[in-house]
Parts: sequence; structure tokens; C-alpha cells
Amino acid sequence: MDDQPSPKRRRTPVKTYEAITATDALSEERLIAQAIANSRKDVVRDTKAIESIPFGPTFYPTVEDFSGDPLIYIEKIRCIAERYGICKIVPPEGWNPPFALNIDCPERFSTKDQSIHRLQEGISFGDGDEYTVKEYQKMASEWSKEWRNSHYIVPGDEGKKSPSPPPSAAAELDQNNYTGMNGNMPVPSSGGVVAAADATTTTADNAKINPMGNVSSNPNNTAPTTETEFKPKTIMTPECLERDYWEIVEGQCHEIDVDYGNDVDTSDFGSGFPISKRGRSVNSPNFQTMVNDDDNKNNTNTADDESIPEPDFGTEEYYKETYWNLNNIPNSKNSVLRHVKVGINGINVPWLYFGCMFSTFCWHNEDNYMYSINYHHRGAPKQWYGVPGTKYDSDGVERVFKNYLSMKLRDVPDLIHHITTSFSPRILKQEGVSVCKLLQNAGEFIVTFPRAFHGGYNLGPNCGEAVNFALHDWIPHAVDANERYRTFARPSVFSHDRLVYTMAHHTKDLRTKEICNALSLELRRLMGEELLLRSKLIKSGVRDVSKDVELPANRLDQLDEDSADYDDKRLCHSCKHICFFSAVACECSESKVSCLRHSHYMCRCSIKRKYILIWTPEDEMRKTIERVEKRGNELEYSLKPEAGISSGSVVQRHGPLEDASSAAKDRMFHQTFEVPVDPICLLESDIPQMVSSDTSVCSSAGVVEQTDTATSMPTEGANAAETAQPRVSICDSEFIVMQS
Repeated sequence: MDDQPSPKRRRTPVKTYEAITATDALSEERLIAQAIANSRKDVVRDTKAIESIPFGPTFYPTVEDFSGDPLIYIEKIRCIAERYGICKIVPPEGWNPPFALNIDCPERFSTKDQSIHRLQEGISFGDGDEYTVKEYQKMASEWSKEWRNSHYIVPGDEGKKSPSPPPSAAAELDQNNYTGMNGNMPVPSSGGVVAAADATTTTADNAKINPMGNVSSNPNNTAPTTETEFKPKTIMTPECLERDYWEIVEGQCHEIDVDYGNDVDTSDFGSGFPISKRGRSVNSPNFQTMVNDDDNKNNTNTADDESIPEPDFGTEEYYKETYWNLNNIPNSKNSVLRHVKVGINGINVPWLYFGCMFSTFCWHNEDNYMYSINYHHRGAPKQWYGVPGTKYDSDGVERVFKNYLSMKLRDVPDLIHHITTSFSPRILKQEGVSVCKLLQNAGEFIVTFPRAFHGGYNLGPNCGEAVNFALHDWIPHAVDANERYRTFARPSVFSHDRLVYTMAHHTKDLRTKEICNALSLELRRLMGEELLLRSKLIKSGVRDVSKDVELPANRLDQLDEDSADYDDKRLCHSCKHICFFSAVACECSESKVSCLRHSHYMCRCSIKRKYILIWTPEDEMRKTIERVEKRGNELEYSLKPEAGISSGSVVQRHGPLEDASSAAKDRMFHQTFEVPVDPICLLESDIPQMVSSDTSVCSSAGVVEQTDTATSMPTEGANAAETAQPRVSICDSEFIVMQS
């Protein structure tokens, strides 16, 4: 067998609408007009509203749950979690996967330059600097330390007393017991490196902005003598940084630009998880491209061979083969994406994310409205916000975009798909949209549900990884996504029609009658539209050449590289839909085709010059539907739901969200945890001297043990809330955290 990994398909960049050319003066007028209109909508900005956002659910699976398929567990919790749109999963005690990322890799990855103070404007991100892993960690750590040192208590300074506030400032301090956002703080330069902020402002009288945010006529920066120059300090907690972040985004009190290392290709830089030896990952050298469809009797796939026992929880082999490994989860036997045998970045091949303080993943839902799962490998927490995937709430997010960025949407109608805009959850809640939040620590998973909008930001240097998957209940959401993409002429990452039709040829994977009914319903919808439009076009004069032209048959056992390449050649000229069942072509072009809906947009030629190409005849479609419905009838009375699995789709209803049952613990942690500022790996400048007075050397591995808890980081692969005072050991340039 070939030792090379399976070919990986590069994602085609989404073609977006071109902005209408306008003069700078007109653009400026539009921005001013939009700002005035938004100011009328958002008259009062309640800074406490963010704190009142309810916390989403957190689940604590057992070792038994983690020894099985994660999709089985996600189905079990779906009835609770889907109501919030997102949820957090904390692995059981003993979960400690190795960090497989090569932190010494000399290759550089690209970043996006994010202007945090302009995230509500819908502007595109520019290109940031390029970094190696260690270079990015150095930059991110320095930026976090600069912010902390200017606004919060620095470890080691806890015993030092801050200057006492004047009596007249007491009331203000009670309301805002953290460092003022308008102080003389350092800000990162466009490259992400921190630069000191200018000590003066551009106001008419050259006044200086003092730490309490008021303008003072003290340009010489003398010692604080008035209440407006007092600066209180606390430790830097997630709650404090949440206030800081939204003050920058909404209040635009400072201009902050950061570099975000998002969508880093794991095929080039490696995954944080080890690679499967059983071929369960697209990146595995022995990835199995054969699947057991209904007609294939010569199955060679050993990835799911039940005769081979699963490795024990916590073993080295377990972390390679478990489907909780993000390289493997898209190919779980319960995942629809297991039929996609070509690697697609971010879909069934994970993406890496390198974050620094305030770097942002803006509001979006997943491609084709799929599920997603994000694992936090190391570093400072991530702050998440989620919106339920109900039609009401999803439309509500889009309504906020239209209300606050109406002028921008005239030029960029598909702005929401650009993932460059971040509105405060306060605004969403104010507009009637349900919203919740979660804090993700190192070693924890976040799962997002179909169509659920989500977004957030990083609290410091960290490294995460994310990938998509899809359960069978995803079918109705896929239909909605497919129709939406056709409206915006946005290409899909894979053919919806092909995937649904491929699922229908794997009836053994359909476990419930409800799934069969949903699949049958979609197949009948597709067939009904196909037959109706075929009939209309032929009656109008379009020639049917299916009997004269022999077309290559659609492959129905899986979606592989050849199939995907062929699909790319039959994109509708108008709506970019992949013409899987049939297409209309014209004698005027050898490459241009159209779906049956938009044949009249293809060209101005006479109808007599156009002809229809049919890959899937009517009788084949009917037989496929009969096969699915037969499977559903077999399950009607014989179905015995597996332990913990909810059969059928969850009925989603819009309604206000309240704190989940786990919220008390999460909220307390949000208010008290000190956010780490150290890089996720040792940098050359951080390697301590081996002095006998404060270090101990392990001769066998060259291990240096530190006892400085002030610079310790959350446990790798463990819940940060559970590891308050770890000891840090350094071995082979990697952190290994041991409980005190």
C-alpha cells in the first residue's frame, strides 16, 4: 500500500460580490450616515449587560463515554445542548493527550491583521505578518504581559498597595472595580508586536487622557493627585478582559490591531493530535478509501473493524485511534462526512488556530450548517458566544447585520459569510436574539450545532484545533444551507445532492426511522424538482441528448478526489450549484453549464441550440428512494434505541435562555481565574539556568523543575479550573504540568 497520505483537496476561495467603486468622499458620507443611524438605535450602552449573558451548558462525560464514539455522546446531550447552540465538554480525569505539534517547525504561517476597534464596521481583514510557532508565541506573550502590566496586578506585586482613591472617587470605583480602559496603555502595532501608546492625545488643548478616562490638563504626567488620576488594579480575570474587549469594540476607546493565526493547515504544520495508524484520518498514510456501501461486497476498510478491540482509555494508542481525536471524528461510523474521502481543509481535515489577546473569531455559522467541534490544546482561555440554530434566532442575527450595516450590505450582500464582523451579544439580546456564553480552557471541547451562529475571542497566547462533522439529523439544515448558497451564488464545499444520494446508498448506516424519513423526504423533493424542470425544458425546445451522449456515471459509494474534480466542472454558471443529476449546456460553449433553474441566464442563444445532459435517470432515482423507505419500514417496529441516544430530531423552539445548570461553577471561574500570559511552549530566552539552589536536574531526561507558580500555565489536556497551583517541569522544550 502506498505510504503517502491520501490526496487532500484545497478549498476553493469563495467568490464574493465586488464592491461598487465609489469616491472616498461618498464612502466617508456613507460611514457617517450609518454611524448616525446606529447611534439612534443604540442610545444607552449598558456595560453590565455583557455580564448578565447566561452561561451555556457544560457536560462531564465518564471514562466509558470517552471510550466510545463521541457522536453517540453528542446525540445523547443534544436535546439539552442544541437549545443553546453551543456547549462545552470537559473530558474525564485521566485525559491527557500528547501535544503532537512540532513547535520547532521553521515554516511560517500567515495571519490576519484585525482592527479590533473596527469589528462592528464589517471591513475586511488585511494580511498580518508571517510567523513560526515560536515567533507567534513570543509576540502574543509580550502583548499579553504589556496589557496586564499596565492594567492589572502583576504576579509578585500582590503585596504592594495601590494609591488610595480620593473619597469622591469611591462611588465610581465601586461600580468599576478594575483598571480603567481609557488609561495610558500599550497597544500592539500592526504586526502584532506591542508598542507603547502615545502619552498625548490629539485634542485641541493637548490634554492627556488619565487612567480614569477623563481628560486632564496634566500634560507632564506628574504624580497622581486627583481622583481622575487614580488607577485601581485587580488580577486579570476573564470577566475583566471581557469588559476590556467590548469597550474597545463598542466604545472604540483605543485603536487596537492584532495578528490572528487562523485557518492554519494541519497538513503543512501538523495536528496537535497524533495521527491514526488504523487509517481513521484523512492525513493517515493508510487512510481507507473503501467504504461498505450496499452494493460493495469486497470491503477492505479496517478502520471500523469491530473484530479489532479499541485501545484502553489513556494509553498512547488510544489518543491516536479515539474518535475524540479531531483528525478522526469526521470519519466516525456515525458521521455523514465519512463518505467524503477527499481531504477538505476545515471540513474533514482540522485547522489550527493560534490566538493572542483579543484576536477574534467573528460571528458565523459553519459551512453547509454542519456541526463543529473545537479542542483547546494549550494556553489562555477562549471566550465563546453562541446563538441557537432556530430559524428565529438565525434570522435575528442577520436582522442585526441589516439594521446596523445596511449601507455596507448594499455593496457586499453576502457580508455575513465573510466572517469579519463582531457585534456585541448585548446588541443581539437587545434585538430579541437568544445568546449565551462559555469559557473554554485548555483541554476542553466546544461543540456547535447546525445553523447556530457563534463567535468569540482569545484571552491570550493559545493554540486550538477545529473540524466539522455531521449527524444524520443534519439533513434538514443542509437543505436550508444549500438553498441559501444558491441565493448568493456561493459555491458549496461539496455537492449537497451528491452527499445525500451517497447516504441513500448506505442504508445500513441509517439507524432510525426518523432519519430514513428525513432522507426520503429530501430525495423526493430533489426528484420532484428534477422531473418537473426536465419536462418543462424539453417541452420548451431544449434537446434531450441523454440517449446520444454517454456520460460518465456518478460514483455513488463515496465522494473521492476524482468525483470532486468532476463536480467542479459542472458548476451552474448562475448560482454555482453543482449539477449532480442533470445540467443544461449550449453549443456556444464547451465548458459552461447551468442548473435546470437558471438555464435562461446562461447565454442569449436560441433555445434550439441548448441541450440537457442527464446523469441520473428517473428510474434510478425512484429505486434509490424505495431502498431508503424499505430500510425505514424495517426499523419501524424493530428499532431499539442505543443507550442514551435520542431518536429523532430535537424540535427547536425560540425562547429566552437562562443559565445552564453548570453555570454557577463557570461564572465563579470567569470572575476569579487569573488569565495566563505565558507562551504555550518554551522559548530560547525562557530556558532557566540550572542553579542547584532553585532547580533539580533529572539526568535521564534533562528535566528541570520550577516552583514559580506565578508563571505557570493551565495543565495540558486538563481542565484549568481544576489546576489552581500546578508545578511546571520542562522536558525537551515542552511543558509537562504536574499536580502539586
